[in-house]
Amino acid sequence: MKSQVTTLGQFIIERQTDFPYAKGELSRLLRDIGIAAKIVNREVNKAGLVDILGEFGTMNVQGEEVKKLDVYANEQFISALSAGGETCAVASEENEGLVHIDSEVSKNAKYIVCVDPLDGSSNIDVNVSIGTIFSIYRRMTFNGQAEEKDYLQLGKEQVAAGYIIYGSSTMLVYTTGKGVNGFTLDPSIGEFCLSHPDMKCPTSGKLYSINEGNYVHFPDGVKQYIKYCQAIDPETERPYSSRYIGSLVADLHRNLLKGGIFIYPSTHKSPKGKLRLLYECNPLSFIIEQAGGKASDGFRRILDIQPNSLHQRTPLFIGSADMVTMAEEFMAKYSPVDAS
Repeated sequence: MKSQVTTLGQFIIERQTDFPYAKGELSRLLRDIGIAAKIVNREVNKAGLVDILGEFGTMNVQGEEVKKLDVYANEQFISALSAGGETCAVASEENEGLVHIDSEVSKNAKYIVCVDPLDGSSNIDVNVSIGTIFSIYRRMTFNGQAEEKDYLQLGKEQVAAGYIIYGSSTMLVYTTGKGVNGFTLDPSIGEFCLSHPDMKCPTSGKLYSINEGNYVHFPDGVKQYIKYCQAIDPETERPYSSRYIGSLVADLHRNLLKGGIFIYPSTHKSPKGKLRLLYECNPLSFIIEQAGGKASDGFRRILDIQPNSLHQRTPLFIGSADMVTMAEEFMAKYSPVDAS
C-alpha cells in the first residue's frame, strides 16, 4: 500500500491555522516562492544546454561579478512575488535598494521579503549545488511605500524563512517558527512533496565546514578552534572531518541533517565578515534554531543583531548547538577584541 503524499501546497493549507493574523496571505506568499523555485530549478537543470551560464558582464551591489543565472533567478523571484500580490517590497542581494512593488494589489500588502536569489553563484559553471535563501517579515508601516524600518527588523521578528537547494534533488526547506520541514521536488508531477518532516539538527557532530585556505587571515579564536577540531582525542571522537562545499546553502543543509558547524568568520580583508545579515544569515539562523541548532557571529546570537543597512555583513557560526557554543568559547578566550 502506497503512503499518502503531502504536497507543499497541501501542507501550507493545513498549517494555516498557525497564523490566525495572516488570513491566508502568508500561505499564498509561500506558494509564490515555491512556484519561482520550480522555474529557477528548471533553468538550473538545463543550464549547460542554454546560454545562461557564465558572467553577465556587470557587478552587483556587493562588487561581485554577476552571473547570467543570478540575473534570471532574481527576475523570477521578483516577478512571482509581484504577481502574487502578498508582498509590498523585495530586498534582494542583486539590487542596491529595496524593490518596491507598486501595483494596486500589492501596495497594501502585509509582508516584506528578503531574498538571495542564487546563493553560491561562483559554483554555477562547475555544476556544484547552489541555492536560494528567503526571509519574510510583517510590514510595520502602511503610509505609502515600505520604509526602512520595515526591513531593518531583528532576525527574531521573522515570520517565515527558508531555502531551496538545487542539487542531486531539489529541496525546499522552511520554517514559520513552528519547526522545520523539508520538501523534495518530484519532477514527474512538478510538485514539492513532504520528505523531511520536523527536521532536527543533531546537538553535536563530527564535521566542520570552513574555507581553510584563508586560515592565516582568521581571528585567533577560529584558528584555535580549528586546531581543536583536528586534534586526536578518541573520547570526543576527534579529529573531526573537514567538509567545505563553498555553497552556503549546501554546507548548511548537510550539517542540518548530519550535525556539524559551518564557520564564515571575519578576516583581515573582511573585518565585518562577508555573509549578508538580512537575506543569508538571518533566515538560515531562524531555520537552524527552529531545528534545535544555534547561530552566532562568534559572540552573540545572530537573530538579536540590529540591522542598520540593507546589505549589512556579519561573521557566521552556525550548526549543531554544542559545537557553536564551543566555538564561541574559543572566540571569547582568544579573540576578545572582536567582541566590540
